[in-house]
Amino acid sequence: MRLKDKYISIRNKPEAILATNFYNFETLRAEMEAASQLKKPLILQLTQSSIDYMGLENAVSMGKSALKYYGVEGWIHLDHGGSVELVKKCIEAGFDSVMFDGSELPLEQNIELTREVVKMAAKSDICVEAELGFIAKLGQSSENTEHTTAEEAKTFAEETKVDALAIAIGTAHGFYKKEPKLNLTRLAEIKAATDIALVLHGGSGVPHEAVKKAVQLGIKKLNVATEIKNAFMMTLKNLLSNNEEIDLRKVFPPAIQVVKELVEGKLMLV
Repeated sequence: MRLKDKYISIRNKPEAILATNFYNFETLRAEMEAASQLKKPLILQLTQSSIDYMGLENAVSMGKSALKYYGVEGWIHLDHGGSVELVKKCIEAGFDSVMFDGSELPLEQNIELTREVVKMAAKSDICVEAELGFIAKLGQSSENTEHTTAEEAKTFAEETKVDALAIAIGTAHGFYKKEPKLNLTRLAEIKAATDIALVLHGGSGVPHEAVKKAVQLGIKKLNVATEIKNAFMMTLKNLLSNNEEIDLRKVFPPAIQVVKELVEGKLMLV
């Protein structure tokens, strides 16, 4: 099933799809084991940095092979594509879904470039996600409280024809200095004004009850990345601090298990 069809199938249900970023074989394995065990669908995400690290074709092949091997319903998605050129490469490489992130551009330019990506993706019949509003990226201040409005979301969706839209309702990418407060009222307003899949970026660190409520109110895709990197690396650091083991096949499994348990917990929320 195409991702856009999956979104349509859960449109009127209090359900969402977890989207996790993978960075190497170990994090991919952890995510697959979690999804397979719970029999849940999963969106596997790759950013420009991960693509540069693993290689475009290699990363896509790893993801698709893992989905098949573990028998998980899933899709490969470009996360935060910063240019039309990158989106084009990912479409050609066999991605199931792409995101063009023009959120830091003037609104008209964001609409124009997103529309171009939608037209390009239509040739391969794949899903397109965009972002509207300010969702702080790593290194940016999250003090900006300007949230996406229902009117903006409705106009953007109608003019671009995207399948999914990441909205600003109080989350940020990376870890939070204080507990985030989601604007659930705004979420409900946007849900009532649009019929596209709404996406919650910055899912790492958002309280579980807030995530559950957001899903009930219309979020259809939950992004988690930072917590995955952190869980893996913190576990490794602890393991290696007083350890002379050189066999990585013995060192990595505990870190894989921690990430697996983390992803299982997130899957239970959607």
